Amino acid sequence: MSLNLANKTFAERQAIEAEKARHFESWKANLGRAKAEAARLIAEKPRRKGKWAEWVRTELEQLSPPDYANLVRGEVNKLMAAAR
Repeated sequence: MSLNLANKTFAERQAIEAEKARHFESWKANLGRAKAEAARLIAEKPRRKGKWAEWVRTELEQLSPPDYANLVRGEVNKLMAAAR
């Protein structure tokens, strides 16, 4: 399978571009909320101590849709990396 768009039909390229646009719009619409959710999760770290990582995994599993959960996960990872 080739990932070269030049090898795709016009309809296939349009579908790929539409999917990319959908993901971008979702990202724009949810980024602020995801950052706030990530900050809430990080704020729980001192209180939850050693059980925090397990608790965060559970919280992330409960988020929906999966694209939003992945966005929050990425923001948590960014905040954790910045705190090092």
